Amino acid sequence: MAILRSITAAGAFTALVVGATVAFGATASAAPNVTPQGVCGKAYKTVNSAPVGSLGTVYLTYNASNGKNCVATIRANPGAAKHMSAYIYVPATDEWAGDDGNFTSYAGPGYVYGKGYCVSWGGSIDNVYVSVENSNCASLKEQRTTEIR
Repeated sequence: MAILRSITAAGAFTALVVGATVAFGATASAAPNVTPQGVCGKAYKTVNSAPVGSLGTVYLTYNASNGKNCVATIRANPGAAKHMSAYIYVPATDEWAGDDGNFTSYAGPGYVYGKGYCVSWGGSIDNVYVSVENSNCASLKEQRTTEIR
């Protein structure tokens, strides 16, 4: 009889834990799952990234079918709106794109034609700024800079 009570109690406890996990799991997964492909488009593959301190990451993506690069800054922990930016620049063509403002989860997308060109890109979250110069080209070594202002 004591064994039956222990099994019943263990089963009830397991049901309680599973129920709580399902209830709380649904709430946690309801938050947006932001990815570089979600911001830039499914055809864009991540080719480079740079951390923005511990606040998030700037992603450089590329679409081989149209030759365009896209940049997006994505927060590690979405929440209240914070100042964020994302930019991309092609020095050889003087083409640039970007996004700047107060956002809850990401800044961007910014698109430029980049096939065969070096690109410079970066972004910010709050007071942490990241820039990557001369990226994704064989002729120059990229230079990464992170600063807190």
